[in-house]
Amino acid sequence: MSKFPKLIGGAALLASTAVLTTEALANGKLGLGREALPEEIAAWDVDIRPDGQGLPVGSGSVADGEMLFSDNCAACHGEFAEGVDNWPELAGGEGTLADEDPVKTVGSYWPYLSTAWDYVHRSMPYGSAQTLTDDEVYAIVAYILYSNFLVEDDFVLSNENFLDVEMPNADGFIIDDRAEAEYAQWRTEPCMSDCKDSVEITMRASVLNVTPEDEASADTGEAEVVQVAAAAEPAVDPALVEAGEKVFGKCKACHQVGEGAKNRSGPILNGILGADIASVDGFRYSKTLAEMDGVWTEEALAGFLADPRGYAKGTKMSFAGLKKEDDIAAVTAYLSTFE
Repeated sequence: MSKFPKLIGGAALLASTAVLTTEALANGKLGLGREALPEEIAAWDVDIRPDGQGLPVGSGSVADGEMLFSDNCAACHGEFAEGVDNWPELAGGEGTLADEDPVKTVGSYWPYLSTAWDYVHRSMPYGSAQTLTDDEVYAIVAYILYSNFLVEDDFVLSNENFLDVEMPNADGFIIDDRAEAEYAQWRTEPCMSDCKDSVEITMRASVLNVTPEDEASADTGEAEVVQVAAAAEPAVDPALVEAGEKVFGKCKACHQVGEGAKNRSGPILNGILGADIASVDGFRYSKTLAEMDGVWTEEALAGFLADPRGYAKGTKMSFAGLKKEDDIAAVTAYLSTFE
């Protein structure tokens, strides 16, 4: 018995709501909400255009951006914008867009700097979007540019010089004109007669990447070549090398070693001990290192690893340095094993 009054009341409420809605529609109004206030519209109107329209007044330096990036971005994007796990890389990838697996970053792929500013301002940091001030956004974007070797370490990004920054892939996009140029070619009535009686395979993929190939078969008769170190050459402590491999984990985001190593945001380090400073072919060094004479002795390498920016003022290497002498000795021992 007690349920019926509730049902009747609910029906009456629905009926009255329907009447109100009908009257609202008749009057051209739904009777819901209110007009947005100017400050509410401004809070949503945050997009930045490629021509700089919408940029707020402000500025931020690379140095400030490094600290802000470390505090707000590095957990996902790495201390050097190299990416962590499956989070995207923001630096590197130069010259890879034509590769089978291109690395698309702010420096290698994005045509407009406004995209970086807008995205950081609108959506970052993850979980705390729009908590950064305009000056902090300028600083973080400046650091991302620095990580891509697009500006120097003393650069200050502002609304006044924003459009002066040249993005490497600015001319890498074309206008999508498929609606005018192609749609008419394939938007026609499909042919539903005189179809082929059978389907034939006319081509096969040239690279399958499903089964690894043996580098040398047992029946080739090729003997394994073993290089024996000269007895007079001192052996490197294996424990020290193992420790150095762990320390090198701080370096491998930018540097590669071993067979097949390639230049990334930093040069390959094979054979660095005893090599001339800034001598790796194909790597674009900072002006400071490019003009520096000498070779990488253990002492020189130790000085650089302890304080890169103090040892070579103006270097593009953003790593703060190794603070422990044991770590420097270990990573030096590890690098000595790569010729």
